[in-house]
Amino acid sequence: MSFITDPLVYYPISGILWFWHKIFAFLGGFLPWVESPDSSGAIWALSVIFLVVTLRILLFWPAAKQIRFSRKMQEMQPRMKELQKRYKNDREKLATETRKLQKSEGFNPVLGCLPMFIQIPVFLGLFHVLRSFNRMGNNFGALGMTAEETRNTGNYVFNADEVQSFLDARLFGAPLSSFISQPIEQFQAFVDPGAALDFERWNIIIVAIPLMIVSAVTTHLNARISLSRQSPEAAANPQAKIMNQLMLWAFPIGILVTGAFWPMAILVYMVTNNLWTLGQQYYLFEKMAKEDDVAALKRREEQKSLAPRVGVKPVNPKRGRAATAGTAVAAQETGAGVRADDDDETDTTPAAAPAPSPGVAPRPGQRPQQPGGQRTRPAQKSGGASGKGKKKKRKR
Repeated sequence: MSFITDPLVYYPISGILWFWHKIFAFLGGFLPWVESPDSSGAIWALSVIFLVVTLRILLFWPAAKQIRFSRKMQEMQPRMKELQKRYKNDREKLATETRKLQKSEGFNPVLGCLPMFIQIPVFLGLFHVLRSFNRMGNNFGALGMTAEETRNTGNYVFNADEVQSFLDARLFGAPLSSFISQPIEQFQAFVDPGAALDFERWNIIIVAIPLMIVSAVTTHLNARISLSRQSPEAAANPQAKIMNQLMLWAFPIGILVTGAFWPMAILVYMVTNNLWTLGQQYYLFEKMAKEDDVAALKRREEQKSLAPRVGVKPVNPKRGRAATAGTAVAAQETGAGVRADDDDETDTTPAAAPAPSPGVAPRPGQRPQQPGGQRTRPAQKSGGASGKGKKKKRKR
């Protein structure tokens, strides 16, 4: 796999570290209190810190997508459970409905998992590059080299002289490439061949233990902040409970236990990475909370615009259309009755209520129309007809 990881991971990461080391070594040359900027522990520590910062800036967008992916999964969890309960005996239908739900919510599980797969090789590559400055021993990343071979072997972009400057760098008296449990015979890689050691194991312990504690505490805080955004339904899941406990306690304790086997530069990387994650989570969660508030305010404004004003009776659109149609029909019938009465100048009989048209509901108090059609009342003459004649006409 080296033909893939070397050009895609290891060389780019070592190139970024080399760039920052050259920048800070150049700037350190203008500071009178910095001796030998190329092999200064502070210069190399700053280079490692800015290497982490550079990589985290490049991975900021994937990290933000990962957090949004987790939030979207939590929001969809209740609806996913409903689908699982409804189609528990039909896997094909369940898969179809699940895809429909994901499409409607704009959720793509492949794109959601992609940021995580991008970050893993980057961080493993960073660990490998920092570990490869000292390749003594037979543990991970080491090649069983002697002290002299280690000092004269390049590390990807770094040549042998630059590797020596890293091995000679001291951070508060401890070599950046040393670790607490390192065998004492491997300490010879941190000095010129035949030279006496200028440090002891307690120098490494004094610097490494605070870094381990800070790394463990920040790991716990990051897990606590992340889990505080977890929905109650997701937290109630038995598997989620186990994973939550691992994130809160097992991982931080694991750092305290395994930190004795990590080179100093890796501990600097861990502290920087955790502090960056702490600030990044705070920023992203606050930003997403503001987005949720804006969305909730928009929904309230929409509901408020649809609600009736104070003192105004709400109108049913269907009833309003029916009433309008009835009013129009009644107006037409009333107008017809008026025209008929104009022809009868002496008719004193009160006009009958206009009959409703077929298909239109009668108004309150009005007699329903017979299905045989509408009967019209003949116009009466103005020649003084008797009441008896009027009665006969009505009987007809």
